[in-house]
Amino acid sequence: MMRIFRTWECNVSREIEKLKKQLSVLDGFSANRQTALKIIDDVRRQGDRAIVKYSKRFDGVSLSPDKFQVKNREIEDAYRKISLPFVKSIQRAISNIRTYQEHIKIRNVSPLKANGIVLDTLYSPIESVGVYVPGGAASYPSTVLMNTVPAKVAGVDKVIMTTPPAKDGTIPPERLVAAREAGVNEIYKVGGAQAVAALAFGTKTIPKVDKIVGPGNIFVTLAKKEIFGYAGIDMLAGPSEVLIIADDRANPSFVASDLLSQAEHTPGISVLVTFSESLVKQVKTELKQQISKLKRHEDTKKCLDKFGVIILTKNIDECVEIANALAPEHLQIMTQNPRTVLSGIKHAGAIFLGAYTPVALGDYIAGPSHVLPTGGTARFSSGLSVNDFLKRSSVITYSRSALKEAYKDVAEISEVEGLNAHTRSVQIRLNPKSGF
Repeated sequence: MMRIFRTWECNVSREIEKLKKQLSVLDGFSANRQTALKIIDDVRRQGDRAIVKYSKRFDGVSLSPDKFQVKNREIEDAYRKISLPFVKSIQRAISNIRTYQEHIKIRNVSPLKANGIVLDTLYSPIESVGVYVPGGAASYPSTVLMNTVPAKVAGVDKVIMTTPPAKDGTIPPERLVAAREAGVNEIYKVGGAQAVAALAFGTKTIPKVDKIVGPGNIFVTLAKKEIFGYAGIDMLAGPSEVLIIADDRANPSFVASDLLSQAEHTPGISVLVTFSESLVKQVKTELKQQISKLKRHEDTKKCLDKFGVIILTKNIDECVEIANALAPEHLQIMTQNPRTVLSGIKHAGAIFLGAYTPVALGDYIAGPSHVLPTGGTARFSSGLSVNDFLKRSSVITYSRSALKEAYKDVAEISEVEGLNAHTRSVQIRLNPKSGF
């Protein structure tokens, strides 16, 4: 259960490259791209008719277009099916997410003024956003919150949610309640690449949006990649992953539980990096004991066998080096002085410090969105936030005297580029009689 690599016994660089390939969201794209393109093209040309066809083929559900949208009575019925404590937990999570997102929201700054020039910046919200929420074995109310609340804090006017229904045409009540509490405006019972295409191009029933966010399977991810340009996207999300840096003081039961919490995603990638041989032995014992108590223990074990890795290093510096090389979605630092280790970290989606900060807090309740870069993409991207739903516009004002001062430089550059009309657009303002 979990492969073990020792940095002094193997080619670390080669093994890390193998892990990177394992983590890569791009793996499998080429084999499935034509299928995704076919779905996208059909939805673009045929609209609702294509959605009916693909919903039946992939989700096993027969819904006419008039049944796509979730009705108010369905949401009201959902509230009757769930417990009040669940609703309260959802509301507290929303409060925490909203508080954090409001705290980090970019605000308009004071303009830069000098010599007749005023340079300003205007931030404005995207008007409409599509949130994709996956189906499958879980209801994923947390995914609803982590995508919707940041958008609402940004000021997005219209949030449209698409999510695959069960074969009987229903949506899990937890998902519907989370959507209503988070402020989703419309919900549609459509999943897969066909849902992404519908949001990108619009159909008679499903409105076109400006940006599409949310995780999904390989076909959802491919569809997001292919429609980029018709609509914006958040990122290309792959399997969930955690890398734990732990020292000889780490609690082995805590470490094991966190490795299992990622493997539970099936697929979920779990990596432990440590210099402590004794910790490794204790963690392996804990894994065997804890896994039998899980509801999804068989699938979790298979996932851990396939995607679980332990890397033994010579020292903590080597642990940090490996973490930066892999740039994990979730990074846990379970050492005696986690902030000292943090100072060396360059690449990670979300970082969890100390023994009492499991990834589960970030998944559900802490406040930062759990929509994070996977597969090493944390090297150049960040987790979803309120600022991903804001657009920045430059606002530029010049006086006549400032324009006169800038004329020579504009002329020099524009003439080199062969764009004579650019020069004249300045010249005509300084000497209107010059003409063209």
